[in-house]
Order: sequence, then structure tokens, then C-alpha cells
Amino acid sequence: MRYGILGTTTARTDDGQAVALGGPRLRALLAALALYPGRARTAEALIDAVWDGEPPADAVGALQALVARLRRVLGPDAVVSTAGGYRLCAGHDDVDLHRFQRLADEGTAALAAGDPERAEALLGEALALWRGPVLADLPGRSALVGRYEARHLDARRTRLAAAVALGRADRALPELTELCDGHPLDEPLHALLLRALRAAGRPAEALAAYETVRAGIAERLGADPGPELRALHAELL
Repeated sequence: MRYGILGTTTARTDDGQAVALGGPRLRALLAALALYPGRARTAEALIDAVWDGEPPADAVGALQALVARLRRVLGPDAVVSTAGGYRLCAGHDDVDLHRFQRLADEGTAALAAGDPERAEALLGEALALWRGPVLADLPGRSALVGRYEARHLDARRTRLAAAVALGRADRALPELTELCDGHPLDEPLHALLLRALRAAGRPAEALAAYETVRAGIAERLGADPGPELRALHAELL
């Protein structure tokens, strides 16, 4: 069985058939279990995740009923009882979030090792797993989302860096520009934009982009850009 939590919660059989999961509580329970595949989660942690701090009167009984429904949907061996809780019988690569993280790590390592072609392929495969907001069906997801969204942005940035290294700066520029507009204080991202503009033979636009980020940092933080951006600016001049 394969599980998806990079968007709405999904379950698919090994041959790709979608499994109908039912209502929001059942999807929330599966998301809470899939977040830690192969690891036991206490009943208290699952109750808190599924009901977001507002459990029903008989929370333990309600959780047991949900687990029974989930077993009927996924199969009796998909969720096993542990001391004081439950465990989803799945490996990390069976859950899209964890598969994304493995592929992103491998892609980042490939770029650092001087293999941008492999990096671009791995990171493209990783990013294709995202279907929407991470943990979309999990109430109270906000405490977890920031870390995974930051990892998503980092993977996009690294894939674009690989594209620039492969001489595909022109193709990378539209997405890079959009990302920079949405993250005005992300200096590594803006540094990549300057490099891409320079590689595409557009140094005047690179200088204008530097002035835009410099002014934004000064306005929001009352500071100058960091050494990487300043060094790039000096090279462009």
C-alpha cells in the first residue's frame, strides 16, 4: 500500500488502485499514522491529532472505532495495535512525504558532488509528489507545516540551481522570478536569480534585481544584503 499526505490524504494499492477512505476523521487518522510510518503512536497523540484538542467524551472508544473502520478500508493488517497505541505497517518509501525527503536529500547531495543532471532528475521526481498543501486533512497542521514547506522551497531552489548549472538559465528564470517575488528576504534564492540572469546574458537586469532585493532588505530589516549577494553585485559591476 502507498500513502499520500502531500495534499489530501490518499491510499493506493501496489498496482495503483485508489482506496476510498471516507470522511475527514478517517483521513485525519491515516495522516497522523502515515506521518510516522512503522512507528507506534500513543492513543493520546492520535486523539490530539485527529480532534485537535477537542476530543469527544469517550475519546478512546471513538479512536478504537476509527481504527476499526480504517482496518476495514485498508485491510486488517494495515494498522496494528501496540502498547497504548497503534502503528501503520508501512516503510518510509511507502509515504510520499518521506519519499520526497529522501529524493530531495539525494538530489541535493548530487548537486554538491558536481552532478547537476542527476540532481535535477531526482529533485524533479521529488517535487512531482506534491499535490497540494502538506497534511491537508490533519487538523492543527500549522505546527508541522512550516518545516515541510521550507523543505519544499529548498528543493525547488536546488533544482533550479541544477538547471542553471546545466546551462538552462532561460528556462529557470520564470519560476525563479516568481519565487523571489514571494520570498523577498530569501537571499540564497535571490543570489540564484542574479546568477541565472548573468548566465542568460542579462547583466543589466541582474543589477536591477540586486537593487530590488537590497531595497527590500533595507526596508524590512534595516540591514544590508549578506556577503554572497554583495560579492555577486561587485562581480556584475
